[in-house]
Amino acid sequence: MFRTKPSIVIVTPALADANNGNWQTARRWARMLASHYRVRLTDHWDESTDDAGSEALMIALHARRSAPSVAAWRRLAPARPLVVVLTGTDLYSDIQHDAAAQHSIQTADRLVVLNELGAQMLPPELRLKTVVCLQSCPPRKTLVKTGRHLRALMVGHLRAVKSPQTYFDAARHLAGRADIFLDHIGAALEPELGQQAQQLMQDCPHYRWLGPLTHESARRRIQAAHVLVHPSQLEGGAHVVIEAMSSGTAVLASRVDGNVGLLGSAYPGYFTWGDAQGLAARLAQLRDDPAMLQSLQQQSSSRAALFHPAAEQQRLQALLAQLLP
Repeated sequence: MFRTKPSIVIVTPALADANNGNWQTARRWARMLASHYRVRLTDHWDESTDDAGSEALMIALHARRSAPSVAAWRRLAPARPLVVVLTGTDLYSDIQHDAAAQHSIQTADRLVVLNELGAQMLPPELRLKTVVCLQSCPPRKTLVKTGRHLRALMVGHLRAVKSPQTYFDAARHLAGRADIFLDHIGAALEPELGQQAQQLMQDCPHYRWLGPLTHESARRRIQAAHVLVHPSQLEGGAHVVIEAMSSGTAVLASRVDGNVGLLGSAYPGYFTWGDAQGLAARLAQLRDDPAMLQSLQQQSSSRAALFHPAAEQQRLQALLAQLLP
């Protein structure tokens, strides 16, 4: 006798046209869960949804932005399991002051954090229902890279929380270094930052703003870069950092919990958030000392097994098996 797969819904505030981390996570999880569940992706859920009465479980990405869907689910299906996935802005901003985000985390049956330190931001009573689910990506071959120059890469949309200004200022500090190139991938979600990037390309030709690229194009550039720079102010568990570690690319990252929770507390490639001069100095060191670059790359790659797709799939399926036995 054949058993019908349970239906679940994943609510994400961003769908394919956004091409951001929430969408990539939702799409990847839908694929990973498809062998055991019928999975539907949506950016909004309420009582008028066609499948509202048949879906057995909701996974909601983003406590604040998915709060209307979370509230609707609890009204219609108070006994059905609800999983809320906490992003960086949830953990390190919204749940401190936003009533809708606070309601989401209180009403969830399980909370998911995407880095090893994420649960520390939650009240002790909520940690009991919190699980860590590190994200993943397929590993890629480590490329042999030129010794003629150093190519740094930032992958992040131009908005304040990603701290592109730190990267801009580091490029200006390195204006005299013709052997250090800084590339930047991301859409100008805040137009003023896009204008600054345009001006920086004129002032500092070693900086290139490449605009928004497809996920595959961004991955290839991460794989080809000597070092990924991730200067964010807030992070839940940046997928681009995972992609770098899984591609044999060194990482320089701001010392914030979302980065430390992926790279580990002993990782040597941190700089103080907002310290553009410190970032520039680290890039110069990596260029001038090939052994330092090689060591950083090896330490970055040493954690790659934590982010293998099979590990993430196992964690996800175990979580849902607890809630839908």
